[in-house]
Amino acid sequence: MVSCGLTGQGSDEDGRPPGAPAGVTAAAGSATSVHVMWNRASGKPEVARYEVYRGTTKVKEVPGSEYMVDITRLKPSTRYAFSVRARDADGRLGPPSERVRATTPAATAADARPPSRPQRPGGKPAGSRAAQLSWTRSMDDQGVASYDIYQGSTKIHSVGGAQTATVVTGLRPGTRYSFTVRARDAADNVSPASEAVRITTPAGPADTKGSDTGTGTAPSAFRATTHRKDGAYYLDLSWTQPPVDGVIAEYQIQLDRKPVTSLVWGATPPPSRATYSFYVGREAGLTQRVRIRAKLPDGTWGAFSTERTVTTGQP
Repeated sequence: MVSCGLTGQGSDEDGRPPGAPAGVTAAAGSATSVHVMWNRASGKPEVARYEVYRGTTKVKEVPGSEYMVDITRLKPSTRYAFSVRARDADGRLGPPSERVRATTPAATAADARPPSRPQRPGGKPAGSRAAQLSWTRSMDDQGVASYDIYQGSTKIHSVGGAQTATVVTGLRPGTRYSFTVRARDAADNVSPASEAVRITTPAGPADTKGSDTGTGTAPSAFRATTHRKDGAYYLDLSWTQPPVDGVIAEYQIQLDRKPVTSLVWGATPPPSRATYSFYVGREAGLTQRVRIRAKLPDGTWGAFSTERTVTTGQP
């Protein structure tokens, strides 16, 4: 289900704690670790740090500039539940996020052999603030549990062992980056790093609200039609979500280049293709241009979709 409302910032009242982090995900990295990720909170009050809970026990705390963490020293073949809470600079603790669950794989006996090195790494900018990365599958006698992505010498993310591509967001325009990939098995054996992928993000331009003007973070296959019900017209939208790490929980919809509504998923967002319909009035023959953009997991706005023109009363 979805909810919508007029766009705009909420009130900045004194004493209000941060909101619950959105888009929390958890994926096993090995038999004894789980990678937890969430969307960076934007707006007021600003987050000073995030607290990660396993059940009701706080197990990790990271600065507000980080929004992913590895939880280690877990048991193999065990199902865990995680949630995240935000705390502001004054110490106010916000409500917990939705709980997410992950099951660690079984341990493998006497497995000391690491996976093979990921081969043929590739990448390209996905606008001025993101990059698309890909690699070929590593080999392991027990199977690859996850892939770790490094920016320079810093691990910045993990993806499941069945995944051989990802999109990294939160980059700066006009900046040169170096990425490598390592494979990890259930016994926490880590492969050698892949060859480095060097990417320079374009300088922009980006609009005055900080959205990415590159197409890599834009919703694709965007469609817009109208239908009539009970004497009123509705705009029907469908699109494929951008392939970014993390969860896209919010979209902005514009008519004639002006924001008219925000769309926030009230439950788990659809994994790929999304649809939405909303009321636009009772006037037939009204022509409008419509486009949509996503709020990326790093808190920035992605690129706009292709703009479509629709007229009420026409198929």
